[in-house]
Amino acid sequence: MKGILLTEKTPAEGIASFLHEPEFFADLIFAGIWLVAASAAIYLPALNETPLRIVLTLPAVLFIPGYCLIAALFPKKDDIGLIERIMLSIGLSIAIVPLIGLGLNFTPWGIRLDPIVVSLTLFSGVMIVVAFYTRVFIPSRERFRIPFHAIAGRIRRESGTPQEKGIDRFLNVVLILLILVAIITTVYVIVVPKVGERFTEFYLLGENRTASDYPDHIITGRTYPLYIGVGNQEKRDMSYTIETWMLHTKFDNVTNTSKIIAMDSNNYLSFVLANNETTLIPYNLSVGKTGYNQVEFLLFNETVPGFEKTGLDRINASYRNLHLWITVEQG
Repeated sequence: MKGILLTEKTPAEGIASFLHEPEFFADLIFAGIWLVAASAAIYLPALNETPLRIVLTLPAVLFIPGYCLIAALFPKKDDIGLIERIMLSIGLSIAIVPLIGLGLNFTPWGIRLDPIVVSLTLFSGVMIVVAFYTRVFIPSRERFRIPFHAIAGRIRRESGTPQEKGIDRFLNVVLILLILVAIITTVYVIVVPKVGERFTEFYLLGENRTASDYPDHIITGRTYPLYIGVGNQEKRDMSYTIETWMLHTKFDNVTNTSKIIAMDSNNYLSFVLANNETTLIPYNLSVGKTGYNQVEFLLFNETVPGFEKTGLDRINASYRNLHLWITVEQG
């Protein structure tokens, strides 16, 4: 008896067949649900500060985009094997994400979190629709499905073979334990990342908010706008104090160092910054008299010494310090 020849369906036949016997492809539905869950983990306050955010977003970046593309390109179960499909999904995801980022770099939105999330979700969603469409128009027997039952049955057969030698059973158990340890270790490294270096950014910007055009020729009584930048990367909320001092220094050729002749307080400011927060503080530099040749900006974090500590001791006690060399003339 001749076998039945399975042929590609026309669009009308495919839609009619699907409506008559609807099939909901588990892998595509699971990929769509995972994308929604990953987006929720990024934007919902209850989730975006928990390790669940990393657990959900990593597959959404490193696996799902490539898997959806492979599902759209190879809708038949005999096109490629399951292992090849998984490996290609990872490789293509690693290639797709940078290409999307490169494309966003030439758009008004740029490479930021929101455009990347929208682009990856949109790309994966379109590929899911295309994969669903292509599977509908091929015979049901040829459609790719993840063989959950076959995998489970094989595991049961392998683990329950009575003729299996004791040494083989022991090695299988050891192999499974090693795989579990590797998975647990990987998840731990991802979920509990190593704490990076703690530091505070402290910098000055000129009138145009650039690292240039600093005032160096000062006339008494006039104001010269500056911007003081502070960035908190200390992994916790921090309390800061900025002090501005007018200095008259003189270089000592014998010791090859600068000696402070006079040091007068000019201004101070205290504020709190949350972790990963940066502030840019407008500052108007003004000098009341001549005789100064240096402006010193001192940043203290949480602990500010008493004013009995002056001169070089106070500068050394600061957490960060910046200075400008100036020439002051009478206005």
